[in-house]
Amino acid sequence: MKLNEAVSIRLAELLHERNMTQYELYTRSGVAKSTVNNIINQTYPSVSLRILHEMCQGLGIGLNDFFQSPLFDDANLDP
Repeated sequence: MKLNEAVSIRLAELLHERNMTQYELYTRSGVAKSTVNNIINQTYPSVSLRILHEMCQGLGIGLNDFFQSPLFDDANLDP
């Protein structure tokens, strides 16, 4: 799987776990609604760490928590 797909799936998982909508993430993180939507829908080839960090703050987690998923294991990602 591509890295942007793993980021999208992980973000969707975290939103679901917290019963949070994309709109709530936007209001809590300050990341534009369109950016959150584009990440979820995988229309970005990559996501900057700054954006990812801001979304993590909105989710109430650290970057290490975001990447704590089998989705990011090397065996699961395309080179």
